[in-house]
Amino acid sequence: MKLYDMALAPNPRRVRIFLAEKGIAVPRVEIDIQKGENLAPAYLAVNPRGVVPTLELDDGTILDESIAICRYFEALQPEPNLFGRDPLEIARVEAWQRRIEFEGLFNIAAAFRNSRPAFADRAAPGAGPPTPQIPALAERGLRLALGFLDMLERRLGESPFVAGDRYTVADITAIVCIDFARWVGLKAEEAHPTVAAWHQAMKKRPSSSA
Repeated sequence: MKLYDMALAPNPRRVRIFLAEKGIAVPRVEIDIQKGENLAPAYLAVNPRGVVPTLELDDGTILDESIAICRYFEALQPEPNLFGRDPLEIARVEAWQRRIEFEGLFNIAAAFRNSRPAFADRAAPGAGPPTPQIPALAERGLRLALGFLDMLERRLGESPFVAGDRYTVADITAIVCIDFARWVGLKAEEAHPTVAAWHQAMKKRPSSSA
């Protein structure tokens, strides 16, 4: 088994934090997305989609999409539980996890990919056709990401963790999202003190450095 990874990218980091919380060690292969290594023939032979992370199982089976990889390991090793213990908690964790992806992570990624020179013709992830940047999408992504931070500020004012009273995969996605936001100039601590305090508490977990 091996995990194709990139140390700086947000989605691979979600998997690393998840594995650290589980205490699972998986050999990693670093793929530099900014240099285009994910689009090189050697990597496309592993995953034709050209996305990272990718988990390669011992029998050659390939899994991609960070949350799908996390679900695989959750099924292999259910404890500590990170996806919910009963039907209601499972639904709440899933709802918040998805909301953070769609309202936060995706908008920050749009701002990043539509503004960084390294992605001039790669505004969409993976091995699709050349995709020119659209500056207006970067501007819109920033605006929507600010709205996301406002929403998260309200949520964390009423709940100690994103999905309820304990740490789950929804917190992992939020941690990665907040750190990724800094790449496009959004600093939660400047106008979102509750988010900033929660983030500082999350950084004290050993997994946060994964």
